[in-house]
Amino acid sequence: MIKVGVIGCGYWGPKLARNFHELPDASLEWVCDLRQDRLDHHRKLYPRVKITQDCRDLWASDIDAVAIATPVSTHHRLAVGALQAGKHVLVEKPLAACVREAEEIVAEGEQRGLVVMAGHTFEYNPAVEAVKAIIASGELGEIYYINGSRVNLGLFQPDINVVWDLAPHDISILRFILGLDPTSVSARGGVYVRRDKGIHDVAYLTAYFPNGVLADVRVSWLDPVKIRRYTVVGSRKMLVYDDIEPKNKVVIYDKGVEVPPYSDTEEEFHMSYRYGEAVPYPVTWVEPLRVECQHFMDCIREGKEPRSSGGVGLRVVKILEAAQRSLLNGGMREDIAW
Repeated sequence: MIKVGVIGCGYWGPKLARNFHELPDASLEWVCDLRQDRLDHHRKLYPRVKITQDCRDLWASDIDAVAIATPVSTHHRLAVGALQAGKHVLVEKPLAACVREAEEIVAEGEQRGLVVMAGHTFEYNPAVEAVKAIIASGELGEIYYINGSRVNLGLFQPDINVVWDLAPHDISILRFILGLDPTSVSARGGVYVRRDKGIHDVAYLTAYFPNGVLADVRVSWLDPVKIRRYTVVGSRKMLVYDDIEPKNKVVIYDKGVEVPPYSDTEEEFHMSYRYGEAVPYPVTWVEPLRVECQHFMDCIREGKEPRSSGGVGLRVVKILEAAQRSLLNGGMREDIAW
């Protein structure tokens, strides 16, 4: 049994606590939060689990690992503290608030031989895994471009803008399904609700990949309808991944356009368009967070590098920093140094 503590009982922390409590090879030992009412709630849920408002109680305990689900500004301090206490760490996205802090977390884990894992939940999503497999199979042909939307009404974050809150999901998805890092990124957005603090609540990101793939993503806290949808356009077929769809999350469309060698009439040109059938791709659904938490346990037990390792988390933070620079300089394209 791997003994685990969870720090942070806001939106995501309780989900982590539930999964570690239910995993057969994990033992939820500690829950830490600054709010006593949240701790009291978890005490009712898990009477055997110890609660505290001081993370140092976890450092001094005999637990093996810590999952951190706190505001981004605290990730570095808590992750480094846990590592220095000899604990493996799972840090929710993004790994840190800047590249320097992310580098220090990764370096601390490497120096101590401990697992550092970023909570990129969508990399463990069966539908996203299906999209990656379809692209790798070549069924879609050459990938032209990808368009994504991650919008809803809320949840507004107190210390980060919408790019740092929502786009880590999309950046990690794009890297995962394409197997590539973008060479540059641009971003533009707007500040509407919290103009006094200058926090962007809507943004449009474009990532430029070395194989010519263009990826556009819209992220927003100010949208009336929750959307989690990706369109992947290839030279042979097209694909739509809709995370909100309860059944057919991935659908392959046998649609495309082929330019004829010549066309003398408008009718001949229209013949180059192909309108085939739409076929749902079978996806066996498992809760992505359950898969992620189990993977964390497996990596600790087997001493292997996580799929969403600290290094992967660092690369996502590098892309986020470049997007932030672009957001503040009028949407200019920013290169990413790898």
